[in-house]
Amino acid sequence: MIRFEDVSVTYDGADRPTVRGVDLEVPEGELVLLVGPSGVGKSTVLGAVSGLVPHFTGGTLRGRVTVAGRDTRTHKPRELADVVGTVGQDPLSHFVTDTVEDELAYGMESLGLAPDVMRRRVEETLDLLGLADLRGRSIATLSGGQQQRVAIGSVLTPHPKVLVLDEPTSALDPAAAEEVLAVLQRLVHDLGTTVLMAEHRLERVVQYADQVVLLPAPGAAPLLGAPADVMAVSPVYPPVVDLGRLAGWSPLPLTVRDARRRAADLRERLDGREPVPTAAAPAAAPSVPVPRPASRWRPRRRTAPEAALPDALVAEVRSLAVRRDGVQALRHVELSVAPGETVALMGRNGAGKSTLLGSLVGLVEPSGGSVRVGGAVPHRTPPRELVRRVGLVPQEPRDLLYADTVAAECAAADQDAQAAPGTCRALVSELLPGVTDDTHPRDLSEGQRLALALAVVLAARPPLLLLDEPTRGLDYGAKARLVALLRELAAEGHAIVLATHDVELAAELAHRVVLLAEGEVIADGPTAEVVVSSPSFAPQVTKILAPQRWLTAAQVREALA
Repeated sequence: MIRFEDVSVTYDGADRPTVRGVDLEVPEGELVLLVGPSGVGKSTVLGAVSGLVPHFTGGTLRGRVTVAGRDTRTHKPRELADVVGTVGQDPLSHFVTDTVEDELAYGMESLGLAPDVMRRRVEETLDLLGLADLRGRSIATLSGGQQQRVAIGSVLTPHPKVLVLDEPTSALDPAAAEEVLAVLQRLVHDLGTTVLMAEHRLERVVQYADQVVLLPAPGAAPLLGAPADVMAVSPVYPPVVDLGRLAGWSPLPLTVRDARRRAADLRERLDGREPVPTAAAPAAAPSVPVPRPASRWRPRRRTAPEAALPDALVAEVRSLAVRRDGVQALRHVELSVAPGETVALMGRNGAGKSTLLGSLVGLVEPSGGSVRVGGAVPHRTPPRELVRRVGLVPQEPRDLLYADTVAAECAAADQDAQAAPGTCRALVSELLPGVTDDTHPRDLSEGQRLALALAVVLAARPPLLLLDEPTRGLDYGAKARLVALLRELAAEGHAIVLATHDVELAAELAHRVVLLAEGEVIADGPTAEVVVSSPSFAPQVTKILAPQRWLTAAQVREALA
């Protein structure tokens, strides 16, 4: 269905090809997973299938790519639209209409399908992706994960023969990701759709792949093979494979179920040993209240007058309520964050995580209750003063990036933060080794842009750092560097609050997990207590070694050593 014949792609101004020697075939009706570290050219390979590379991106494509017999050199993206559906990393750049239902219908309108066919397919897709309740909603009011599902649905309705997906689950909560992957499985198995997908969260998708294509390094020839064979040599791999390598299992398990069947001996070796916490709670942190279920039917409490923020806290939220676009986004939220503490906000898409971060940074005005950060009320504090108290890295890093080069972006960040020249650039070098000063931010991968945005925010060294889906677009190596940096910041006394669907990140980094549902806090406690008891938010190692309370392969490795 898809054929690469000695393909290389060199972008204008680059001194070497981004990808080179791609020579492989993706058979009809298979799900093929494209993996590799950030910046190796995965998005370029995907773009070559849809014709976006080089017709839209520019550059030079050598070799030949054919899709359903059509040569992408002579067929532009619009001439491939009936056979190839593409969803990129950024769903916002994908939308052309205002509402969910209109977006699902747009692609079919462009292809001239009959109205009755369009209506039926829209209804089918709404049900497939769990979007029926959102059909009339404005896309701008949806959460990032909801927008991702709409983007996927909009390319499913024309029933393409090939789906090209760039990190389709990166913005989804675990349950929503499972729904999307189940839909892709049904398309592959029942309808014979060919799926080529790049994804960094391999713990979610590798078990569904028929084959895996590994791009080991920029410009290196790819390796194609069975998932377990490729994972045995891949520089990026999920926790289940990490644990399998550690235990010496062969062949390597790709699913929690397979790993549990082989984990009896490992559990015996670990019996009687206690995991060393991956993140030790800060000494200055106040005691965490016992988690209690929240209820929308709880009597409304009278809001107390604002008081000074206790010295032991960096931020405090009291009885917070937020109403946005007619929707009660938050209700009765209580949250306190101490210096040196890392808190993970978790919950399904639309639970209110991003809204809570927006309240802490002053982007969202409360409709009830109070928010205080470093003694200031965020939405009433001038931005130039607030930037030295709290910094936010948003889901879309481009919102913070406006300069033409990495060097100019860093210079502006240092000036805005009143930091010493070179502060931001040093952070970029730590997070993105090898990225040059003259690189344009738009030429970076999604994960690299996120790392640059993080460096821009950290230039001011704010006491409170907020991150919204910080591992979106990051491979395991880049995630490890991010975790190391955030641990250093926490050790220096910075408080960190991150909204994430990445359960593995929470296991590695967070002292506490706060679970949100429908705008309310339903659990707040130490990470090990909250995630171990949750089927949806437990990390892979926890599921494999239960009832023992291990969170990460690193804990197991340390115990066995």
